[in-house]
Amino acid sequence: MAGRRTPYEIYWEILVFCRTPRSFTGIINRCDLNSKTGQEYLEFLTGKGYLSRLQDGEKTSYVSTAKAADYIDTFTRLYQSLFDTIPGFKL
Repeated sequence: MAGRRTPYEIYWEILVFCRTPRSFTGIINRCDLNSKTGQEYLEFLTGKGYLSRLQDGEKTSYVSTAKAADYIDTFTRLYQSLFDTIPGFKL
């Protein structure tokens, strides 16, 4: 599958990447997002309870919650059933 990613794919990428705590800059760089769009995705996922914001002094990071595991699993299975492959990151 080529072309633009759907929001669901971007949510999946963010949640998988944030299985360990990640900085905002790390997330937008890894997931190839601009700052404004990245902030919108993080706010949405945080508001839905899929990401948790961690504060350590002045450093903020994001980590996927237990609730995110269901989304990751469901999206992976759906994607695999449609495309006979699992979604992946650009490395």
